Amino acid sequence: MALILALESSCDDSAAALVDSDRHILAHAIISQNDAHRPYGGVVPEIAARAHVEILPGLIRQVLDEAGIAIADVDGIAATAGPGLIGGVMVALLAGKGLALAAGKPLIAVNHLEGHALSPRLVDPDLGFPYLLLLVSGGHCQLLEVRGVGDYRRLATTIDDAAGEAFDKAAKLLGLSYPGGPALEALAADGDPQAVPLPRPLLGSPEPHFSFAGLKSAVQRAVVSGVHRREDVAASFQQAVLDCLVDRTAKAFEVSDASTLVVAGGVAANASVRTALANLAKARGLRFSVPPSWLCTDNAAMIAWAGSERLAAGLTDTRDAPARARWPLDEQADKVRGAGVKA
Repeated sequence: MALILALESSCDDSAAALVDSDRHILAHAIISQNDAHRPYGGVVPEIAARAHVEILPGLIRQVLDEAGIAIADVDGIAATAGPGLIGGVMVALLAGKGLALAAGKPLIAVNHLEGHALSPRLVDPDLGFPYLLLLVSGGHCQLLEVRGVGDYRRLATTIDDAAGEAFDKAAKLLGLSYPGGPALEALAADGDPQAVPLPRPLLGSPEPHFSFAGLKSAVQRAVVSGVHRREDVAASFQQAVLDCLVDRTAKAFEVSDASTLVVAGGVAANASVRTALANLAKARGLRFSVPPSWLCTDNAAMIAWAGSERLAAGLTDTRDAPARARWPLDEQADKVRGAGVKA
């Protein structure tokens, strides 16, 4: 059994966790910076990076003390090395390098997206490879065939904005506070999802790519018109996103032999998203797996689990592992049209 200490600081959540290879989460802690960024309506990279520097050392001590574990007892140090806000990424990675060097432990520089991709296996021991993953978050919206640890085939990506980014923008247009995604989901619960005619970009197109920029613009026009209730705009926007996610995911199964659908990433915490994709899987006779909501958002437990899987596969890193602002899971994937493609 291997015990992994993991650190995460890729955006605005500072996190640390201890997880073993038997899927036991011995301790985990997250401190959100929502209050610091709320006045700006979004994450300010410089504020986030400084806060990580102040917060992360205390979180490391906290999880070690909570688990009653000394740093000498861990088998590896995992740290997010990207993608993300580069100043924030550097905090966890440099801290991980320092701990690994001081304790004489292997370093595992984890791709944050691989953390999301493998997170369902932390809580679902029967989930085997391969599976089709819908990775849907604030910065990414991709469909990937997960063939094994470190082995990913990208089937589709967004040609402009990610779904989570669209949620946050729509929430801001509706005057909702940051973070916008959960606030919009709550508002949508009291609205009519058919009340506002909104587009479904790329619905029915032959390739399973995503696009949400036009949908954001349509929401802006609906809000400015003053004709519709905020609740109805929110519900109609959410339904449009759901329709796109379901249609594009169904299209991806035409080019994948996977028999399991997995959903992960921050937007997977949305109950309507989870339900819509569970219904798609059921209708097609597919196995469906999604982590609990807290494991969908940024956290160190998923980084620890990815570190555990990589360590078991003999995939460790040297002290010169770089911090990366962008780091695609499938680095061989063909380029996709669109100026704002998120790799």
